Amino acid sequence: MKKDKKLYGKPIGNYITIDIKNLKLAREEEIQKASEVLTEELKKILEKHVQPQDEIIVLGLGNIYVTPDALGPKVINEIDVTRHLINYLPEYVEEGTRSVSAIAPGVLGTTGIETVEILKGIVENTKPKLVIVIDALASRSIARISSTVQISDTGIIPGGGVGNARSEISKNTLGIPVIAIGIPTVVETAVLVNDSLNLFIEKLQEEAKSNDYLNKLKDEDNYEEIKQALIPKDYNLIVTPKEIDDLIENMKDIVARGINFAV
Repeated sequence: MKKDKKLYGKPIGNYITIDIKNLKLAREEEIQKASEVLTEELKKILEKHVQPQDEIIVLGLGNIYVTPDALGPKVINEIDVTRHLINYLPEYVEEGTRSVSAIAPGVLGTTGIETVEILKGIVENTKPKLVIVIDALASRSIARISSTVQISDTGIIPGGGVGNARSEISKNTLGIPVIAIGIPTVVETAVLVNDSLNLFIEKLQEEAKSNDYLNKLKDEDNYEEIKQALIPKDYNLIVTPKEIDDLIENMKDIVARGINFAV
């Protein structure tokens, strides 16, 4: 879907959401099916920006030591990189193979360097035609945690979902197209409370059948009000499911396979 900035408050571009249900119980065939859907959607976006032989770099954002934030680095470990083979052992590479490189640059707290600064240096020296960025996201809905894959070609702002926004990674900052693949892995307490409040209201509505006050309360998005009430006491925590280890492993397989077959 192509979004208009005036209507959605986001940069104009292509935005795709793939729904994946019951991922924590997903079997191999379900993981493979989800990766195939991701492959097809990625191919469509890639065709809009690069030629079949254009070089691509895959960037895995996040902290490998923090499970909900480890998706990007884990995906990088599964990417089929070919740039070194094409450059140094071309006789062993099938003709027509795309040049692919991959990197997980770590986080500002451990490197002292903004990710976009690292990436600018890499882009300047290796000269890829497009960047694919993978990152874990903070969701505005409990139902979306590790159950959707969000794709866009407008770039990404690392840390933006948890109030720790870093420098933007996009065509504006790098000079080449950036495709972002994001998967929600955490929610704020304010989201948790807001969604739980709606579920509680639904339960009361089922029992009371009608209530003007509850109907009005449910129709409103109370996230901002709840967030403002929690922040002064440092109660707006970041929450993740207890099955996050399994969810990250399954999502890692889906994303890595989807990228490998698409590029």
